[in-house]
Amino acid sequence: MNLSEQQKQIGKENFSDAVNITRRDFLAGVTAGVAAGAGLGSLYFGYGKSVGDPLRVGVVGTGDEGSVLIGAHNPDYLNVVAIADIRPYNRFRAFHGDASSPSALAARPGLMAKYGWTTEDAARKQVKVYEAYEELLADPDVEAVVIALPLHLHAPAAIKAMRAGKHVLTEKLMGHSIHECKEMSRVSRETGKLLATGHQRHYSILYDNAVHTIGTARLIGDLHAIRAQWHRGNLPGKDSWKPPMPGDEKLVKQLAGWKQSLDKAKPAEIDALRKRIAQAEAQLLDADVDAAKHDYTSLTLGDGSTRTPLEELIRWRLWQRTGGGLMAELGSHQLDAAGIFVSAAHGKGKKIKPLTVTAVGNRSIFPADREIDDHVYCMYEYPAPGYFDDEGKVADPNKKIVVTYSSINGNGFGGYGEVVMGTAGTLILEQEQEVMLYKDAARDTRVTVASGKDGAPALDTTESGAGPAKASGGSGGDAPPSRGYTEEMEHWAWCIRNPSPENQPRCKPEVAIADAVIALVSNIALANPTTKPRIEFKDEWFDIASDETPEGVAPDVNREAYKA
Repeated sequence: MNLSEQQKQIGKENFSDAVNITRRDFLAGVTAGVAAGAGLGSLYFGYGKSVGDPLRVGVVGTGDEGSVLIGAHNPDYLNVVAIADIRPYNRFRAFHGDASSPSALAARPGLMAKYGWTTEDAARKQVKVYEAYEELLADPDVEAVVIALPLHLHAPAAIKAMRAGKHVLTEKLMGHSIHECKEMSRVSRETGKLLATGHQRHYSILYDNAVHTIGTARLIGDLHAIRAQWHRGNLPGKDSWKPPMPGDEKLVKQLAGWKQSLDKAKPAEIDALRKRIAQAEAQLLDADVDAAKHDYTSLTLGDGSTRTPLEELIRWRLWQRTGGGLMAELGSHQLDAAGIFVSAAHGKGKKIKPLTVTAVGNRSIFPADREIDDHVYCMYEYPAPGYFDDEGKVADPNKKIVVTYSSINGNGFGGYGEVVMGTAGTLILEQEQEVMLYKDAARDTRVTVASGKDGAPALDTTESGAGPAKASGGSGGDAPPSRGYTEEMEHWAWCIRNPSPENQPRCKPEVAIADAVIALVSNIALANPTTKPRIEFKDEWFDIASDETPEGVAPDVNREAYKA
């Protein structure tokens, strides 16, 4: 990360060359398939190009992330027949999309645009609308649910859904605690319903090719270090995790200004203004939501102010009871990726768990209007090949891979991504869009991939100059690479329509719980910097059948919260 444009271009060209040589035959077949109309995800990951009868899905929670999933789903695989959300603002965006900016609308186009319905009335004839998600779960027409609720509701909603006969895809993090994750997993096994978690990097073609580069082709040599970060420019007053409350003076003034501008607007501007006005009016309707009725609570904050139940609902990421902070919302994605890369270094089919975590965090930018840290720094030790012997005993304690992670607010320099360092090269992944490959530490040196004496691909350096064509990112043409949302939903639906023990989501419970353990144990280390500065991971925490959890609470699938 933090590379010059010239360095980035060299790296992207290098990765394109590496992919074309190490997987030339396969990608040629993919290109031919896409030209014939088949989906890239299905060809690449090996599931069917459609499911014949699209899975009838209900979307539970249509806020920021739920609306992203609505925008990313493929109607050839999933048919959204119902939504549930207690906020009028979210229900509005589910149908109309997010008109707050062009980029927001591109990510959240809404059901009307997705299915070609011209009015909300026409859309509501096809999509049932519920407030409480329990009402949606009772709908016999719904076969499966996509859950994008606040984190503390993942386990109750998923367990109730599976017991109601629905398959489940829940957004990350899998659960708010490890005992909840184990409870979700056990109910999945008991009911026979598929449970997937939305760590979309498992379905990113860029990341899968990175795994091939690290593990199969071994183009960067022996992996020994990974540096990951997610830095954002959020500052007080401009915090995406603290959206305006309905009735906020700024929001009311903004709406009034748009209405005044509408009278003088040019014809080309009228439609966009009307959409913004309608969306803002729906946002104001959130003031009438009885959040306490849905078990949201009030709290006296560190600065002496009071948080209302409605504020806990709308700003749920800021509170420990409802969210998991930076590690759950951001860090879990990149630690998932780090785990994938470390496992690749050990060989195909191996899932490697971390040994230890050391962490510090603070709230140095924002006032005491929240409970979560705005800066976190974590360091993880993973076993490298050779750390364990064939019997699973420690053979060489120095054989370790160190992963460092930082997530901060107040400065977005460097954005987000991962730097994967090996003894023969470096692989850099930026913002799930760009991949760059370098030989050794020479970031300004062009790298090509040639056949070695044994016929295997190997890195080589050449003088700078004309090189291979710019990488397309694995999407075909000039389109940006898919982040994996579409593919994770397609494959989930395909596995449901093709039930078989071998047809399982790539991020099934046994995989998702590992990501949850890493993120949530990191939070324990962050909360106890003096008493628990370094925590050793236990194998039992990752074992769904074990009752041991890092928080010390045994799993119990009969909790009151899980009763219909």
